[in-house]
Amino acid sequence: MRAYGIITAGGSGRRMGTEVPKQLLKLNGITLLEHTLKPFILCPSIEGIVIVAGDTIVEHINKIIQNISDKGKSLIVVKGGLERQDSVWNGLEAVPEDIDIVVIHDAVRPFITADLITECAQSALNNGAVTVMRPINETVKVISDNIVQETLDRSKLWITQTPQAFKRELIIKAHKSARTKKYTGTDDCMLVELLGYPVHIIEGNDMNIKITTPADLKIAGAILSMFKKMED
Repeated sequence: MRAYGIITAGGSGRRMGTEVPKQLLKLNGITLLEHTLKPFILCPSIEGIVIVAGDTIVEHINKIIQNISDKGKSLIVVKGGLERQDSVWNGLEAVPEDIDIVVIHDAVRPFITADLITECAQSALNNGAVTVMRPINETVKVISDNIVQETLDRSKLWITQTPQAFKRELIIKAHKSARTKKYTGTDDCMLVELLGYPVHIIEGNDMNIKITTPADLKIAGAILSMFKKMED
């Protein structure tokens, strides 16, 4: 199996309330992007990594990766598009044609592990498409005009995380179809679902948080401190 990672790093700091894009904010002196890159670099299943970044930070990210020990793996930075879906497409175009599996991950989920990346890549090789998910623990209701309309069965509701992994030809087919139909999904699995292909799941963990707000950054700091205590 030959696998590549695509890390989407095109987000802004709007919800974070900072001028610095959130993926470049520092956690314990290291950018979130670098924290996220490390397990991909250490993962034996990953041959190379494409980082998709906004126009204004491409040069800055290129400087960051110059100082990273890449373990001999290919690190490529490409410009993103208007939407996340466009950015992933740009990343896919940078993946070599002879790669079997693509593992797509958010730059602001820094607590991914090399083992989970490998598990996703292997599942994608066996099943075609896979996403990491977590079951919902709270009651979810449908509302309209501030009135509860329905209470959903939470046993059937799961929260989607990343990574999401796919056979390369399948995710390219899915993106091409979406572009033709002018369809925009909120994640890459939606594009595969649109084609009628099944998406398998791997249960993730509560530490794999997405950092989008100042509160998330504080939680991430606490998680990192906990991990360090466990290592000592």
